[in-house]
Amino acid sequence: MRDDPRLPSSPGFWRSPLRGPRFTSVLGLVLLAGITVLFVTGLVSYAAYNPGLSPVNDKTPDKGILGFYLFAWPTNPHWLYRLNQGVHVTLGITLIPVLLAKLWSVIPRLFALPPARSLTHALERISLLLLVGGALFEFVTGVLNVQLDYVFPGSFYPLHFYGAWVFFAAFLAHVLLKMPLALRNLRHLREEKNDLVTPRPAAPTVSRRGALWFVGGGSLLLFATTVGQNFDGLLRRTALLAPHGGGDPGSGPNGFQINKTAAYAGIDTAETGEDAWRLVVTGPAGTVRLSRAQLAGLPLHSSALPIACVEGWSTSDQWWRGVRLRDLAALVGYDDDPPDVFVESLQRRGAFRSAALRANQVADPRSLLALYVNGEELSPDHGYPARIIVPAAPGVLNTKWVARMTFGDL
Repeated sequence: MRDDPRLPSSPGFWRSPLRGPRFTSVLGLVLLAGITVLFVTGLVSYAAYNPGLSPVNDKTPDKGILGFYLFAWPTNPHWLYRLNQGVHVTLGITLIPVLLAKLWSVIPRLFALPPARSLTHALERISLLLLVGGALFEFVTGVLNVQLDYVFPGSFYPLHFYGAWVFFAAFLAHVLLKMPLALRNLRHLREEKNDLVTPRPAAPTVSRRGALWFVGGGSLLLFATTVGQNFDGLLRRTALLAPHGGGDPGSGPNGFQINKTAAYAGIDTAETGEDAWRLVVTGPAGTVRLSRAQLAGLPLHSSALPIACVEGWSTSDQWWRGVRLRDLAALVGYDDDPPDVFVESLQRRGAFRSAALRANQVADPRSLLALYVNGEELSPDHGYPARIIVPAAPGVLNTKWVARMTFGDL
C-alpha cells in the first residue's frame, strides 16, 4: 500500500519537483521570524487589556499560570498600542501565503506510513499535528476577527489566547527539532535527498526560485491591501481587507474610523439629550451628577491621541478636548494620587459595555473624558455626549457614551 502511486501514502503520489528540503527550509526560516513576532505582539496586545486589573477586563478568567507575563500597561509612547496591533495584524495577514506554501511543501509527511516508527517519531508527529492544527486555527480565527465575522463558537479572546499557547509550544518543539537540519540545507550547494523529494518528478512548470517569488508576491499583495488601515486619507482606501469596508466614515472633524456605531450599541438619543443625560461620578467623598453643560464649564484640556483597535486598524492623532480623568477623581475625594476607575457606558449590547483603567492611566494628564474632537462636538457614533480617551490604550477601553465612573482600587 505504501508503494502504490495511486495512494497519498506513496512517495510517488506527490510528483511536484518543487518540493525539497531547501525550499521547505527557506519558508520555515521566514515563518520562524514572523511567527515569533506574531506571538510576542499578541501577548503584548493581551496585556494591554490589563486582564489582571479587574474581572471586568479579564476575558480569560481561568488563564492560571499563563498570565505570568501580565504587567501594568504604560501610557507612553502614546502610539504604543497602535504600533503593536498594526504590526500583529498586518504581519499575520502577510504571512498567510508563506504558511500555506510551507504546509503544501510538507504535505507528503502527513500521509507517511507507518504513522510512528518509534516513540520519538510518534512525539514528533503529535507535535506536527498540533503545529498544523494550531497554525490554521490561529490564522483563521485572527482573519475572521479582523473582518468582524465571529462564526466560531465562544469568545474570540480565550479561543485565540489558548490557541496561541498550544500552537507556539508545538512551534517551539518543531523549531528545536528541525533548526539544525534547516540551516544545513541552506548551507549546502547541492540539495540533500529526503522524503520530500519525489522519486517520480513531473515536468517542472516553474523553478523553485520562481515559486518563492510567487509566494513573496502574494505576501506583498496582502501587505499592500492591509497596511493602509493603519493610516488616514487615501492610503486607507487601499486597505481592501480592512474591517468596516476600509473607508473613513463621512467627512469633517468626526470623519474618522469607528469601531461600533451608536445604532449597533443600542444608544437611544432620548438618553443622551441635554435634559436627560447626567454623568455619575462616585468616590470616597460621595457621588456627583454632572450635566454636559456642567462638564463643559470645568477646566478643559486637549490631547492629540489616536484610536487603535484590536482588529488592527487605527487612526492618526485626533485632537480631543475635555475634562482630565484625574480632575474628575479630585471631585470625589482623590486630590493627590488618583486610583483605578471603573467606567460604565449606556451601551446595551456587545463586549466592553464597561471597562477598568489603571491608576497610571487615570493620572496621565492626557487621559480625558472627551466632549469634543477636532474642534467639534462628538458625533453620536464617536461617543456623544462624552467618551474616554487614554494614551496607548486599546480602542475598546476608550469607552463611549459614558454614564458612570467609579473611582477606587479595583
